[in-house]
Amino acid sequence: MGGATVKNLHSSLERFSSGDRRALARIITLVENRSPEVPHLMGALYPKCGRARVLGVTGPPGAGKSTLTDKLIGLLRKQGRRVAVIAVDPSSPFSGGAILGDRVRMQEHFLDQGVFIRSLATRGRHGGLARATREIVHLFDAFGFDDVVVETVGVGQTELDIMRLAQTTVVVLVPEAGDTIQVMKAGLLEIADIFAVNKADRDGARRLKNELEVMLQLRPDADWQVPVLLTQATDGSGVTELLDAVCAHEELREKQPVPDEGEARLQEWYEILRDELSLRLDRALDGETLAPTAEQLRRGETDPYSAALETLANPAALVRMLGAPGEDDP
Repeated sequence: MGGATVKNLHSSLERFSSGDRRALARIITLVENRSPEVPHLMGALYPKCGRARVLGVTGPPGAGKSTLTDKLIGLLRKQGRRVAVIAVDPSSPFSGGAILGDRVRMQEHFLDQGVFIRSLATRGRHGGLARATREIVHLFDAFGFDDVVVETVGVGQTELDIMRLAQTTVVVLVPEAGDTIQVMKAGLLEIADIFAVNKADRDGARRLKNELEVMLQLRPDADWQVPVLLTQATDGSGVTELLDAVCAHEELREKQPVPDEGEARLQEWYEILRDELSLRLDRALDGETLAPTAEQLRRGETDPYSAALETLANPAALVRMLGAPGEDDP
């Protein structure tokens, strides 16, 4: 990195460490835009991570996840806890933009200095989360928030990335979301630490609760028995019980043997490496490094498989593609 860039990084980190919310917002924007200095920033902040409680809120579209999250924020603030929220919204496949409607549903907390809400667009990423979600969780953690709530985009049958990120996952369902077979197909039965049957004033809520409890009895015995709670986010009914269940799950986790942190770091290294390689490949495709190969493909002089193998077999091309350190780098 050049001297000016290093100086800017030090300045951003100093303001971040002093509790400057604008510095936090700026670094989040750098992470979202996959700025080249992001690995250096995250590497400097990583030792400060590991203290926040990370809560995942997931479920199908229209289940009331945002309203439920809003009520949870209110209860956590009454306990004096500082709360950060990452609300993920789907991107348009045509414009790439997102409505980011969660900002509207949680607007009463925007002036609260103990709350920080960031909406993210998936930008085409599958899994229910945006690509930058993991790094932003780390940023909130390092900044000193007590709780980080990650609300996923409305999930289907494959968007289950939240289970690898959150310590406690709340799956929010509604009676009209479909029969319980759909819940099993979606894999939600496996990832849920807590079920919240929201909009409990509607017909079928208690039936869905009973069916979920019957299905949960078929699971192998475990220290944690997944509760199924009835909630009504619009008036706050059942939200206190939901937070109590989150706290109970956290207490159980703290009593269990400490997980192998080395394995966790190894898994995160793999995910970071995969994302960084993908990012650098995208940049190479937009630049001149692979231009000759791209032109051969356009003219039909080679096929995509042969071109990919030839590129991987060319060390010089790989070094250029992955971004060899420049002369200005340390």
